[in-house]
Order: sequence, then C-alpha cells, then structure tokens
Amino acid sequence: MKKLLDILDKISEKCESLPAVIIGGIFLLASLIPHVMGIHLPLYANPAWIPAVISGFPVVYYAIYTLITGKGIGRITSALLITVAMIASIAIGDIFAAGEIAFIMAIGELLEEKTTAKARKGLKRLISIAPQQGRVIIDGREEMISAEEIKVGDVIRVLPGETIPIDGEIISGQTSVDQSVITGESLPVDKETGDDVFCGTINCFGAIDVRAARVGKDSSLQKLIRMIEEAEENKAPMQRTADRWASLLVPIAMIIAVIAGIAKQDIIVAVTVLVVFCPCALVLATPTAIMAAIGQATKYGVIIKSGEALEKMAGVDTAAFDKTGTLTYGRLEVCNVISIDESISENMLVALTASGESRSEHPLGKAITLYAQKNDIGLYEISDFSMKAGKGISATLNGRTLLCGNEKYMLENGIELSGKLKEKLELLRSEGKASVITALDGKAAGIIALSDVLREDAAQITDKLSAAGITPVLLTGDNRRTAEYFASESGITEIRAELLPEDKVTNIRILQEAGKSVCMTGDGVNDAPALKIADVGIAMGDMGSDIAVDAADIVLMNDDICNIPYIRRLASATVNTIRLSISLSLGINFLAIILSILELLTPTTGALVHNAGSVLVVLIAALLYERKFR
Repeated sequence: MKKLLDILDKISEKCESLPAVIIGGIFLLASLIPHVMGIHLPLYANPAWIPAVISGFPVVYYAIYTLITGKGIGRITSALLITVAMIASIAIGDIFAAGEIAFIMAIGELLEEKTTAKARKGLKRLISIAPQQGRVIIDGREEMISAEEIKVGDVIRVLPGETIPIDGEIISGQTSVDQSVITGESLPVDKETGDDVFCGTINCFGAIDVRAARVGKDSSLQKLIRMIEEAEENKAPMQRTADRWASLLVPIAMIIAVIAGIAKQDIIVAVTVLVVFCPCALVLATPTAIMAAIGQATKYGVIIKSGEALEKMAGVDTAAFDKTGTLTYGRLEVCNVISIDESISENMLVALTASGESRSEHPLGKAITLYAQKNDIGLYEISDFSMKAGKGISATLNGRTLLCGNEKYMLENGIELSGKLKEKLELLRSEGKASVITALDGKAAGIIALSDVLREDAAQITDKLSAAGITPVLLTGDNRRTAEYFASESGITEIRAELLPEDKVTNIRILQEAGKSVCMTGDGVNDAPALKIADVGIAMGDMGSDIAVDAADIVLMNDDICNIPYIRRLASATVNTIRLSISLSLGINFLAIILSILELLTPTTGALVHNAGSVLVVLIAALLYERKFR
C-alpha cells in the first residue's frame, strides 16, 4: 500500500509541475478555439482531455485520499466538489468544462506551492557544528577519540580555539567561552574550575580539562538540534482557506444540484450548478493575494517564506524579542571612561588600557583598542605581556607595571578597590555593562565600561506594536540585570532572562497555551527552536546566523526591525483582501447558480462565466501590491 501511495504521490507531483500546467493550458486553448468558432469536435478528439487528465489527477487523488484518511468534517475538501463536478461534466460529454475546472485548480496549487517552498539547510549547518572528536585524558596522556565514544565521567582536554564536544564541569584551568550558540550572549563568559560548559561552545583562550556530564544525544547542542526537528514536525499546518469553506459549500452544492436537476428534470442543469459552484476563484483568492503581498514586502527587504506565515502574522498579539543582535546591534562599544586617579585623564586612561590590551585576543580588549584608534589616541610601547585567561592581562609600560582586568584579578594582585570605585562598578553592572579595571603601579587608575549598542528605533518599534494591541516581551540568554536595563531602554515591561534555547521554547509555549498568538524575532543559532515553535518566526537576515534564517518564516534582510509593524499591517490587509475576494467569488457563484437553474447557462458557458470571478480575484490581489503600508 505504501509503495502504491509513493507512486501516486510522484505522479501527482509531476502533474502539478509548471511544464505540466503549461501543456494543459495549451490544450485547453486548443479546445476553446473550435468551440467559439462553432466547430463540433468528436468527444474522443477533444484536446480538453489533456488538462482534464493531467491537471485533474492531483485533484481527484487528493479528494479520494482525504475522504479515506481524513477525520470528521476534514474529509470534505474543495477538491471533492471539484472532482464531482469534473466527473459529472465528463459524464454528459462536456470535456471542456472538466478541463477548465482542473486547469484553474492547477494554477492555484502552483501559485500556493511557490509561496510555501522551504529549505532545511539550516538544520544541516547546525548538525555540522557538532564536534566530531574529543581529546580524552587516559592515564595522564592525551588520546583523540570520536565524540560518540566519549562517556560520562571522562576527562576531556579542550585547547584554545577548539569547540567543546560535551556538556561538563571544568576541573582544571581558566578561560573565556563563546557560548552564543547556546545562550545568545554577546560576550564570551569567563570560566574557571567548577563552572559548567556546553557542547558546541568555543573555548577562546586557556586550555581546560572538563569532566563529561552529558554526552551524545544528551548534550545541549544535540538537544538544540532535536528541538528544531520536533518544532518543525509538531507545528500544525494552517488549514487552507478553500478547505475551511468546502465543509460548508460541498453539501450545499450537492443539495442545490440534486434539487435543481429533479425540479427541471434535466441532468444538465444539475451538472451546470456543480460547475459554477466550483471554488476556482475561492482557490485563487489566497495564493494570488499572498504572492502580491510577498512581492511588495520584497521591495522593502522583507522575505516572507509562506502564505501561512502571512495569515498568522495578521492575528499576532504578542511579539517576543531576543536581545543581542535583535534589539541591539550585537557589537561591543566603549560607553563609559571613568578615571579614578586625578592625575590620569580619560584619554590617558584609554591610552593605558588600549596599550595593555593591544596584544589581547579578548573581545573587550579588542573593542577598547579599536575605540582608541577611532579617537586617534596614541598607544604606548609595552613589554613583558602576559594574559590570565578569563581574568585580565599584565604588562610593563616604561618600567611601570600595568594591569587590566576584572575585579577578581585586581584583588588577586593586591590592588585596593575604593568604595567609590566599587559603587561605579555596581552601577555599571546594573546597566548591563562589562567593565575593565586598569591599575598602574599597584594603584587603581580607572574603569572602562563596554556595552552592546541598542538600536536607535527599538523604543519606537515597541511603542508602535503596543499601540496596535501587540504586547512586546523580551526573551534573552543574558543575565537579568543586563536584560532589565535594555528592556527599560526599549520600553518592554515583560522580561524573561538567563534563558537557554529550551527555556525560550517553554516560554513561548506558555504564552501560546494562554491563548496568545506569538511572533518571535531573533538572530542567533540559539533562537532557531523558538523561531520554529512560534506562530510566526522572524529572523535578522543581514547579521543573523544562516540557521536562524532558515528556521524563520520571515526574514529581515536589512535587519530593520521597523519592518515588523509594517509586516503586521501588510498581513492584516492581505487577510482582508482574501476575505473580500472570497465574498465576491461566492457572490458570483450564487448568481451563476440562479442563472443555471433558469437554464441560461450550460456547463461550458457556466465554466466561462465563473472564470470572471477568478479574473476579479487576480485584479484585487494586484491592487494589494501597489498599496502603501509604510
């Protein structure tokens, strides 16, 4: 049975292809020309058989399949009504009517397929991140083995620049770890003995020994991969608009056709009713409007991957945001230069710190050095440079001892931190900023604070969303203080911080279970599961990861979050356009039914008349493309 279904699926797929539809259209036109000229073709020689068979096969196959496998009212689809109308038309010898109905359905299906095609490249990229090997310490010696062979309790040595192959606890060494793939944090996190590390994260500086706690499919990265796969499988597809109406239209059409046929004692009247009742315009209403909207969005650097996403966007009432790279630019910049020593000016403090950090590979040090270069602040020659992973650096500058690092590093080197300096550090921490303390000859000289940069229009965007009845929510892997600071600057009151990827998914599910329709905007690998599980996922396309982009339904190619309110307005207009088109097409159908009962239409002329509804739907959709929503 499965083999038969596979064969039928392949045949259906070939019949729905663009070449097949074009061939069907050519033969349908070949059937129409002699009909208009009054030339009667023998039934067996009518070219309309070609579109009736080619374009009709997928419709009939889908109708029968859903009739057998569907549940309840879901068995009744628009394809069922069209199948009945086609069979009835063929039964009375009106092949053109059958071919025309099948052809228009094929066009609608082709348009819809073009708007819903999705790739799974991102998941493959994520899988490729997973380390293939690990350096296990056995009897004091290192041995490189496959990541699949690592067991819980094994001690793994990870050198600078290597990807950590397991989840575990550091038992020796100090370093900084780039764990943005898991948490989305913009800064590497300093780690030392006793701290946990995650699979797939990158060891930036010092060599560390890690005792494996979770390996293989239990590791954080494998869980992340599984979450994306499950989210894709479990996300319920949106029922097609035509099929939602079909459960009501099919019984009505059947009843009217039977009553009309009996009342007129003419089967042609019954067949004509079925033909004009076919929801061709109804089927075209959604894909044509969606394609017009997708076309308009593309002009503004917005890629909408499916009509389903656009329809769902119209109903969104909660907008969840990641912080780093979404509400912020995801880059570190010097934001505060605070001199504690009166003899050292702010520029001199920058020069001292940048000189010491000029040989450092730490992102904080690089950002400070870049700041000095941009501001034309000259650097000093240094010697005896050394770096303490995860803590700071030391150097000799003109015979003087220079230290740059965190609070713990200063205390370890006997640097006294005054109450005033500690107050400054606490204030900077409350604002979500990272601080580098500089000391010269055993005395604290000052602080340079760095921070991610908030997008200028972040507060404006959240205001617009709130005005439209959409509640903004911050979901971030950053610490709570940082999250609270950026949320207050952005005008967001609902905050969920220190979240791992699974926590973001859980929070979105909680919102959905509370009856909310959630749009999630993010840019990182760690956002991919949340983008998948949300009703609508929006990715930052310019600086975002390929994995997030592929997981999302909508992509902002220019990273302009101002487009989010625009997408909502466009989505609402699209849904309203679809509803208008459906209403008009139904009106034309019912008018055609009356004309059919009065015997003013035949199946052939009825097929041509109900084409007027299809043309009207396309024209209305074209107007949507030109409307202004920004």
